[in-house]
Amino acid sequence: MPATGDVSTEPRAAHRIVGVLGGMGPLATADFYAKLVRLTPARADQDHLRVVIDSNPKIPDRTAALTGEGPDPTPALVATARALVRAGAELIAIPCNSAHAFLSAVRQGVTVPVLDMVDEVAAAVAALDPAPRAIGLLAASGTLRAGLYQRALAARRIGLVEPTPDEQEAVMAVIRAVKTGDLAPGVRERARESAGKLIERGAEALVLGCTELPLVLGSQDVPVPVFDSTAILAAAAVREATRIEPRSRRPGDRARVEFPGGPQRLFQHSAGSSKPARRS
Repeated sequence: MPATGDVSTEPRAAHRIVGVLGGMGPLATADFYAKLVRLTPARADQDHLRVVIDSNPKIPDRTAALTGEGPDPTPALVATARALVRAGAELIAIPCNSAHAFLSAVRQGVTVPVLDMVDEVAAAVAALDPAPRAIGLLAASGTLRAGLYQRALAARRIGLVEPTPDEQEAVMAVIRAVKTGDLAPGVRERARESAGKLIERGAEALVLGCTELPLVLGSQDVPVPVFDSTAILAAAAVREATRIEPRSRRPGDRARVEFPGGPQRLFQHSAGSSKPARRS
């Protein structure tokens, strides 16, 4: 007989343990986890995903590395990913766009799947009906320098509107402010101004390609669709963690996730909304 107070006697579904390679920055990691929780279908605590978070702000700055001004973060990224696997992670998400310039090395360094945030966002953009002709990209300078979104969107025949050098300095000032914990109205206004300039030059939607930006900019701030990379990655993590029940494993067995072929159809989110949009 179930104990008094049990919500349900039905068996709980088995889910993969999600590892979060975080700390880049800490507020962005906290935002990712909050969105992961809100996006998980659950009626009780036990329905939620088990999550292992390594918030490691000591990982060298990705933008500094990509612009030739700082050390390579690859060793720290790989070491943190391996620590997550040792802690039980069966699937890894990295809520930092610029860190995806080093994604190949991280994937090679672990025996579990690592989600590709940039590809997930590009697939969500392409799923918009009608697909936008041009997307405005707000991201850290390292992400722009690495060409991550340029390649992912070009592969889907979607144009890109990028900030001018002066505008990019303003975007970086917003990102740096959020990393210090400054979410004041002035920071939010600067983020809106940066978004507005891309829209004026033809952007029909915006990608928030830095996980600090959804903390100060959302769909309520602009007249075009907003693609929140943090929320899209969280939706992808929920999708993959709950896709099928994992096989019975012994300690030391390699975890496995089967990804379907072709572009992933994700939930489309506006920053500031926790509800998935209708699938196309």
